[in-house]
Amino acid sequence: MKYLRSLWFNIAFYGANLIMSSLLSWSLLLSRKKIVWAVHVWLGTVAWVENHICGIKYRVIGRENVPQGACIIASKHQSEWETFKLHLILGDPAIVLKRELLNIPLIGWYMSRSGSIPIDRASRTKALSGMTLAARKAAAEGRPIVIFPEGTRAAPGESRPYKSGIAALYQDLNIPVVPMALNSGLLWPKNSFVKKQGTITVEFLPPIPSGLPREEMMQELRDILEPAALRLLKV
Repeated sequence: MKYLRSLWFNIAFYGANLIMSSLLSWSLLLSRKKIVWAVHVWLGTVAWVENHICGIKYRVIGRENVPQGACIIASKHQSEWETFKLHLILGDPAIVLKRELLNIPLIGWYMSRSGSIPIDRASRTKALSGMTLAARKAAAEGRPIVIFPEGTRAAPGESRPYKSGIAALYQDLNIPVVPMALNSGLLWPKNSFVKKQGTITVEFLPPIPSGLPREEMMQELRDILEPAALRLLKV
């Protein structure tokens, strides 16, 4: 039965994404702000499908920990689920992502035109330089900048080394870092066809202030984010 339910879920989820991204493709000719509006309509529809048809809901706690204006959101990354919720949760985020994702037909165009921050992982120095330049522009616009410190998806309970990108942004932008824990991998496992019904929790934790030494910030981020992510596995 769970395989039939997952089959129905995948058809509904990917079908809704294809239909909505196609219907709203005209917005790609408009300004970035109007594209962000279209992205909200698209992803809001997909979230409705997840909730009412597929039985996957979500809740957000700790919103008061996200400051007004520019900040860095350092998020755990367990599943593709959160990549479809960041705009709904944060409004107009600048998401740091792999440049290869921009090559995906239609979806990649939305990522590019909505103001994401692509990085070329084949060239570390060039990637960091390009990332910080784009992040400065996003910060000047007062947008939250989302980065996955581990650089890739990790299963629930798994912890990978934090990459240098988060430290580079922190030092260059001089804005606070807000750790973001979640447990999406419990219901939406990495590279798994089977999805489970239930409620995903996203939690924003108290911000790390700007101005700390690089090593101190990295250690504090890990000390806050990793225990919170483990705690959410028991929710």
